[in-house]
This record gives sequence, structure tokens and C-alpha cells, in this order.
Amino acid sequence: AASAQTVDVAPILDKAVAAKKEKLEWRTSIVDLMKALDIDSSLSARKELAHELGYTGDTNDSATMNIWLHKQVMAKLAANGGKLPADVKW
Repeated sequence: AASAQTVDVAPILDKAVAAKKEKLEWRTSIVDLMKALDIDSSLSARKELAHELGYTGDTNDSATMNIWLHKQVMAKLAANGGKLPADVKW
């Protein structure tokens, strides 16, 4: 088994955002996080991700779903060795 390693997430994502040449708020927006990582951020893709992560709310309420998704993704990063900046709420 590989040894557990902590990865500082912020510099990696900040660099990905800088490469995009647009203002992306990955710390607060699931759409911007997905865009920064070149992942399809369409509503259908977010609904699919929500389903995969066990979202039980109304996927037609995209604002609530997006907030939930962002928290889940940040929690998954943290649970898998990601070091998140203090300003990221999860």
C-alpha cells in the first residue's frame, strides 16, 4: 500500500485557475472548481456527480445542489490527504 501523503491543494488549484485566464472561484464554486480542472461543469454533469456522491435533494434546485457538491468534493479532498486552506468551508 502507498504511504499516506498530504497534498497542499490551494497552490495546485490556484495554478490551474491562473492557466485558464479567467476569474474562477474554486474555493466557493463547484462550477469554477470543475472548470479549473477541465471537468465538464454543465448542469447534467453536476447532476450526475451529485448522484454518484449520494445527493438526496432536488437536483432541479441547482444552487442548493451546487453548495452541497462543493462541500462534498472539499470533504473528499480532505479525507484523501488534501490540505485545504482555512477559507475553504467544508
